[in-house]
Amino acid sequence: MKLARRLTADERPAETNMEETREGPPAPSLLPTLGLASLVLYGIGDMLGSGVYALTGKVAGTMGNAVWLAFVVSMVAALLTALSYASLGSRYPRAAGAAYVTQRAFNRRFLSYVVGLAVMASGLTSMATQSRAFSEYASALAQAVPIPLLILGFIGVLTLVNFWGIKESSWLNLLCTAVEVSGLIIVVVVGLRYWGGVDYLETPAMPEGPAPLGIPLVLQGAVLTFYSFIGFEDMINVVEEVKDPRRTFPRAVVLAMACVTVLYIAVSLSAVSVVPHAELAASKEPLVEVVRRAAPRFPSVIFSGIALFAITNTALLNYIMGSRLAYGMARQGLLPRFLGVVHPTRRTPHLAILTLMAFVCVLAFMGDIKSLAKATSVLLMSVFIVINAALIVLKRRPGEPPGHFEVPVAVPVGGIVVCGALLAHAGSREVLMALSLIGGIVLLYLMLRPTAVPDEEPPEPDA
Repeated sequence: MKLARRLTADERPAETNMEETREGPPAPSLLPTLGLASLVLYGIGDMLGSGVYALTGKVAGTMGNAVWLAFVVSMVAALLTALSYASLGSRYPRAAGAAYVTQRAFNRRFLSYVVGLAVMASGLTSMATQSRAFSEYASALAQAVPIPLLILGFIGVLTLVNFWGIKESSWLNLLCTAVEVSGLIIVVVVGLRYWGGVDYLETPAMPEGPAPLGIPLVLQGAVLTFYSFIGFEDMINVVEEVKDPRRTFPRAVVLAMACVTVLYIAVSLSAVSVVPHAELAASKEPLVEVVRRAAPRFPSVIFSGIALFAITNTALLNYIMGSRLAYGMARQGLLPRFLGVVHPTRRTPHLAILTLMAFVCVLAFMGDIKSLAKATSVLLMSVFIVINAALIVLKRRPGEPPGHFEVPVAVPVGGIVVCGALLAHAGSREVLMALSLIGGIVLLYLMLRPTAVPDEEPPEPDA
């Protein structure tokens, strides 16, 4: 009689929803409720963010009417790393995916810790920035309410939603994404009748004549637009709450990227068709200016409301990402174990959620959050290099089980090249701040002395 071979963590079927503990009774784990559509909307909402309403004008200042070309090039560049994430998510459907695959590939606790904390820092600083932005918009509608109270109220409501459950959070994400996308669709629709009226390869005027539309100019524009695709990496941190993650996750990443790209290109074509690129670059509200000119009777105050939904969505998705990342890292032994506790009823990492709430409240009342957010973007580029390198290592390692979605080695290699080029264009101030953040992470590492558990069994979702 043959003895049954013990299944590895990645071969074990998804049939239960409780994680066994060494002490005996099973502990509650995250509840998989997200399907393909929900995860695609999560990715779209995370990538769109609230910055796209200002980004088009900035890129027009560099690219002229060829804004759409910058989005196409940056999409291809971002897709290289996105495909690496898609492949890794199909191999290892774990929360704290970036930290997990780093540990699995390189077996270096310190590197895994830095990667995980860098991603978490990007989410926390973004959420703090969005909290301040929301209070500024909302204060115009509720002038009697103090700004600090608006900030705390905003964070408190998001904490409640995040705690209540991933299904409820996904419903709020659906609402916010729908409103956010509707604003961009309005820009496309009102500008549609202007399409074809300009030269879409026209570049900004220079003292010696129009800037040549060559590789250097396109790369300058792509550096700006690349950041409009950041957000796909957050999707891997909710993968344990996804149904059939090995198949669903790769599809969702690709579909979300495709939807966002089509929307960006359509918006940029409408924008430069309605407003001359020089005026678009000088405008503080470029897309509002497009609607104002193409549809003068359209109430511009609606865009203020859309901005509130966009800000809420960005903050919520960063909050979800950060709490699941903390939960996953705690389960790996990289953060205190209490952060890996799941609420028995709501099935959410409630202690991680409350801990991050405290950090965000402190960050929201700090001074220059925007500079800190830019510095964490530099850290994200470094994280992307590590993740692409991890996929190369794992693909070449003998005996490593393949994923449901595999990509050739050229994909992660290309991702490393692109991210390295973007880092080369980073400002010295952001690089210095990023180094100081790494210094803080190193100090925290030395204080906590985490012991990584790279092969810990994942929680197994419901069938």
